[in-house]
Amino acid sequence: MGERGRLRLHPDEAPVPGPSAEELLGRVAAGDEPAFAALYDLIAGPVLGLVTRVLRNHAQAEEVAQEVLVEVWRKATRYVPERGSALSWVLTIAHRRAVDRVRSHQAVLDREERAGRMDVRRPFDEVTESTLATLDQQRVRQCLAELTDLQRESIVLAYYNGYTYPEVAEVLKVAPGTVKTRIRDGLIRLRDCLGVDR
Repeated sequence: MGERGRLRLHPDEAPVPGPSAEELLGRVAAGDEPAFAALYDLIAGPVLGLVTRVLRNHAQAEEVAQEVLVEVWRKATRYVPERGSALSWVLTIAHRRAVDRVRSHQAVLDREERAGRMDVRRPFDEVTESTLATLDQQRVRQCLAELTDLQRESIVLAYYNGYTYPEVAEVLKVAPGTVKTRIRDGLIRLRDCLGVDR
């Protein structure tokens, strides 16, 4: 029957249960990578499920779940079996991480809302139009070179490549409010460099 036949269990043989999550976590605490791979298989699904329920965004949930699993690897020595099961310890870490992400996201939204309510004397879009439309490109390039890398990247993406602020934020991996601030500050510096009247 060959190899496949040898792998079959006899009817009276019960499958041998694998090590428990607690046992695996103990091995992980000692730096056992194969044990972590086995633990990962046991806990990844419940971790992702919990984080997804908190965040309601699958992409963010996957990112946070990976952060949780890295934290489990790094902090396995802190697990105390007398205080509860390995899974409950892991899910506590997952819940805390997910809540932190929600709070962080809300803080960004609050900052953006405050920035949007700020009274700006002159919209920076007008500065952009008057600067880029009336001055030669050589001078603009020279003045762009004087900006910080972050200001220059934001302005080039928005005004030369036609990206929206959310698209610039996605490319640069920062909040849209940060992009607006970088562009506003960069355009003020451009205006000063180019000698454009306020």
